[in-house]
Amino acid sequence: MTPHPTGAETTPEPPTEPPTTPTSPRTARAHSFNTAAAQYAANRPSYPPALFDAIEALADHPLPGSRVADIGAGTGIATALLHARGANVVAVEPGDGMAVQFRSTLPGIPIIRGTGDDLPLADACVDLVTYAQAWHWTDPARSVPEALRVLHPGGALALWWNTDALDVPWIAEEAARTERHFGIDIAAEKRNVNARAADPTGRLDFTRRTVRWSRRVPVDTHLANIGSHSVFLVNDEEHTAAFMAEEREHLLKAFPDGIVEEVYEVVLLLAKTPA
Repeated sequence: MTPHPTGAETTPEPPTEPPTTPTSPRTARAHSFNTAAAQYAANRPSYPPALFDAIEALADHPLPGSRVADIGAGTGIATALLHARGANVVAVEPGDGMAVQFRSTLPGIPIIRGTGDDLPLADACVDLVTYAQAWHWTDPARSVPEALRVLHPGGALALWWNTDALDVPWIAEEAARTERHFGIDIAAEKRNVNARAADPTGRLDFTRRTVRWSRRVPVDTHLANIGSHSVFLVNDEEHTAAFMAEEREHLLKAFPDGIVEEVYEVVLLLAKTPA
């Protein structure tokens, strides 16, 4: 086995996790992805090259050769892209189902069990800590000090989210329908992607960048994508199925050829540590 600079091994056994009982709606949503890991991996959007260009520019550090810890790595969408850019990546993931999916698609990249609130990494062992779609599942009172602990002096913490481009009419209409059916304010969730929410203590000085991009996918892929979000996974199956059936009709009216153009704005928050 080849050791990773953080001490992880490149071919560990798939991690196991003791059974847990969700104790709150938020915990239930966080655990829900493990039952839909394959759906998540197959249908969730990726991230554009311009995002990683922005990370390198703001961190003032090239990704090739960098030691990176990708936290809440899930099925490895961001991890694979960081690795492809030449980074030496280790993934940290708490969920058993997600970790098994990660291992099946990225067997050469180390993945270890852990959370951002209690990182299983050595002090000052990485140049960059990344969270793709995952920081909101942490407790910043714990995850901020942990990120600072494992970063080298002059390292960086990068958080990012694919958010819906709500200025696109059909996306705004779908968001409104989702709010009516499930009580989720998508616009409010997007507004909450900011430095104050990311670090209520104000210890980190975040710089914000937005990268707009799009992808064209079949209607079925779009529906499977939105169905892999936690609000759908924890909801009543009959209620969710009814929404999806109605949504298919709306989408086919907007896209008669059956190909949906999803438009995203990746919101990036990056903070450097003192050198």
